[in-house]
This record gives sequence, C-alpha cells and structure tokens, in this order.
Amino acid sequence: MIKSKSILKYYYTLLKGVYMQRNIYKNQRVAVFLDVQNLYYSARDVFNRKVDFEKVLFKILNGRQLIRALAYIIKLQGVDQKGFISSLKHIGYEIKEKEPKIYKRLDEEGNLITTIKADWDMGIAMDAISIAEKIDVAVLTTGDGDFADLVKYLHTKGVKVEIAAFKQTTAKELIEVCDEFIDLTHFGEEIFL
Repeated sequence: MIKSKSILKYYYTLLKGVYMQRNIYKNQRVAVFLDVQNLYYSARDVFNRKVDFEKVLFKILNGRQLIRALAYIIKLQGVDQKGFISSLKHIGYEIKEKEPKIYKRLDEEGNLITTIKADWDMGIAMDAISIAEKIDVAVLTTGDGDFADLVKYLHTKGVKVEIAAFKQTTAKELIEVCDEFIDLTHFGEEIFL
C-alpha cells in the first residue's frame, strides 16, 4: 500500500502544473494580467523566440469566461511599438503604457551614473486588487517573484491565482504560493511566432 501511494505521489508531482491536469470550470470568471516585458524577455533570453500573445491568452483561458485582459507595457525609447500595441488591442487586451523613469547621479569620482527604472509591479497589483471581487481566477503572466505577496492577498479575497510563465525564468516563491502554475513551455511551438 505504501509503495503505491508513493508512486501516485510521484506521478502527481510530475503532472503538477501541466496544462491537461488543471482544474478548469467553464463558468470561471477570469482576469489576465500580462507583464509584457517579463514574458517577452524570458522567451527571448531562454528560447531566442517571440511570444504569440494571442495563443497564450487562448491557452490559459481554455474556454473560461474572460472578464478583462490587461497588458502592461513599458514605452521603449527609440522603438516604434504602435504595431505591436495595435495587435494586442485587436486580440482583446486593454493596454496600459508607462514611460521608464530615468535617474541620474554622480558617483564618488564624478562620473555620471544613469539608472532606468521601468516596471509595472504596483500597477498590476492595484488593478488585480480592484477587480478581485468581480473574478474567480486571476492569471498573472509573469515570473516575477515580487508578486508573491499579491498572490497571498488575492487568496484572502477568495480568488484563485494562476501563474502562466516559463518555468526557467519564474521565481520559486511565486510557483510555491500560487494555486496553479502553468508552465508555458508545455505548449511547445504553439505559443511562439
């Protein structure tokens, strides 16, 4: 008996996070929070590929009711993002754009040091909190471990939280705290352009 339980536990561990094993209910109200830069750079740095954001949305929804899909973008200096933003809007994402903050200071030797701060962590958290009472599931498409506290908070509001990201670039603490981890690598070529 003990041997068969340990085998079952082994197989459960192997399957945890695999798309086919997810608890999906078609009447679940879902909001998707897409950290564009996080997913884009993860795919580029690990796979040298570009993400098909429409297929990602389709795969993570899996027939459930979409309440809102929000895409958070940093405006890149000298990069024309109009076509990309138009594509995201056409898919159904609401777009939130932010300019990066540039900080300049002199170091001890008088050299100019420029630091660029560009993230949407606070904006994503505020939006997720504000919509929490209208949804059953929040899908955070990011691997950023800074969202672990947001996941815990959404749990207190009765919201199931799924993380959809590439396991290779997802913080361990985020995987551990979420209800379900959707490793986008399980979809293979389907989610890449």
